[in-house]
Amino acid sequence: MNLLFWGLTVGTIGKAMLAVGVLIAHTELAHERKIDKLVLKSFRLEHSLTIAGLVLIVAGYGMEIYFYDFVSMLTCFGSECALNAAAILSQ
Repeated sequence: MNLLFWGLTVGTIGKAMLAVGVLIAHTELAHERKIDKLVLKSFRLEHSLTIAGLVLIVAGYGMEIYFYDFVSMLTCFGSECALNAAAILSQ
């Protein structure tokens, strides 16, 4: 398993955590139809899952960027960028 695999996996887990967090909070609110301690507890859980999900999405993105060597594209100029892009696209 390489860095691309882990980058995609971590990013997917982060996106799933965001979706689950939102679904938990909104389902609880829909069933209760009022804001009480149970709904506020689900919102705190949603908040934690959202932050963890965002961290995983950003980490996965960083892993993918590093795997594809796009980091070198940030510091190139002119024809050097074209050579870097051609090398990356030919892989």
